[in-house]
Amino acid sequence: MANEPKTTRTDASVAEFLAMVADPRRRSDAEEVCDLMREVTGLEPVMWGPRIVGFGQYHYRYASGREADWPAVSFSPRKQALTLYISEGYDQHAELLARLGPHTTSKACLYIKRLSDVDTDVLRTLVKEGFEHLNGRTVVSGPD
Repeated sequence: MANEPKTTRTDASVAEFLAMVADPRRRSDAEEVCDLMREVTGLEPVMWGPRIVGFGQYHYRYASGREADWPAVSFSPRKQALTLYISEGYDQHAELLARLGPHTTSKACLYIKRLSDVDTDVLRTLVKEGFEHLNGRTVVSGPD
């Protein structure tokens, strides 16, 4: 079916997924971010699809009728950068992002090359705000 989401919650092991990250530094950063998100959210991590580790959940619905669930906060240890999915967008977090350290963003992603280069207290605040904003909510938006 065309409206079926490609990324859904699975029963795969988060620990096994993180252990398979080839680059030792990226693996260590991912494990540290996982611990940070676990602490901030008070939840255990869950795999979403084959490559995303998520915490909490929200439901989104587009005007087109397409809808699905997605983790409230999540991350993926990608080859080029540690990719964090923290919020619907980062415009409202400009002050925090200015203090974070080296990073880039897209509409919904925060990319960090090295966790040791960023301020983890600022990252913790971003995760907390994103989680509190989305967890357990339904978000309705324009056309997909």
